[in-house]
Amino acid sequence: MYYLKTSASFDSAHFLHGYNGKCANIHGHSWKAVVTINGSELQAAGEKRGMLIDFGDLKKAVRALADSFDHTLIFEEGTLKETTFAALSEEGFSLTPVPFRPTAENFAKHFFEKLTKQGFPVSSVKIYETPENCAVYEVER
Repeated sequence: MYYLKTSASFDSAHFLHGYNGKCANIHGHSWKAVVTINGSELQAAGEKRGMLIDFGDLKKAVRALADSFDHTLIFEEGTLKETTFAALSEEGFSLTPVPFRPTAENFAKHFFEKLTKQGFPVSSVKIYETPENCAVYEVER
């Protein structure tokens, strides 16, 4: 089995609506996404002969996904009051609603699903919200 791994980082703020603790407040992280793909066969012909996939294609896709969350306030849809959303928007802040609670666990699954839909044979995604703490989403064995 062959494995390829790449990573991309992004800085953003989030909060956990309905959480009883410090993470209920808006706070930021320097997130890091580490994506691993795998496959048993290398390409047999053409310019990509001897490759599982082109590293450049994988890096570009992971970077684009990370960039979509960079320097923005990520929040679960429906958790900001209309007036709050309007005021932040009027001030020109970047706001990114997502259909899930913005936890490391949910980001790992989100990255996994988005990259899989793009045709990458993803085996696991690790999302670090601190250098020491990460969540992992992987193919069930």
